[in-house]
Amino acid sequence: MAEGHGGAKGPAGGTSSHTEAEGGARPFPPFQTSTFASQLVSLAIAFVALYLIVSRIALPRVRGVIDVRQNTIEGDLTEAQKLKEQSDSAIKAYESELAAARSRAQAIGAETREKLNAQSEAERKTLEERLSQKLADAEKAIASTRQAAMSNVRGIATDTAAAIVQRLTGVVPDGTSVGQAVDASLKG
Repeated sequence: MAEGHGGAKGPAGGTSSHTEAEGGARPFPPFQTSTFASQLVSLAIAFVALYLIVSRIALPRVRGVIDVRQNTIEGDLTEAQKLKEQSDSAIKAYESELAAARSRAQAIGAETREKLNAQSEAERKTLEERLSQKLADAEKAIASTRQAAMSNVRGIATDTAAAIVQRLTGVVPDGTSVGQAVDASLKG
């Protein structure tokens, strides 16, 4: 039974995997010098095939994708430039409208100010005319009252002077001489 388990055969019975690996009689296949030429030919064929596949199939597809992206980017930039120009023109139009509105507002304000100034000036002139009329009437009333008072003052002064002279001297003075004295005193 011990022999039935299949042990390793010795050198006479054949080679086992242990002896080949341990003995190192055969090198790693890519490094075998007898296969270098066929490996180089296989490498050249694989390189040419890979080059043809990449240059004929992959690179045109990549180039197409890059061109599409470049065209999309250029289109987007062109559209952005158009939108920027439109917004700039809209801003200029807004600013010009704003300036026009400000000038109209200033004109309306100036016009309103002028109207109010003219109205207040007219009211002031009317009020001044009324006041000057009242002042003239008051001056006339004062002048007439003053004249009446002055005429009364002359009479009172004449009577008073005559009474004083009579009291001091005991003689009733002449009315004409007392009147002349009072007139001279009033003139200054």
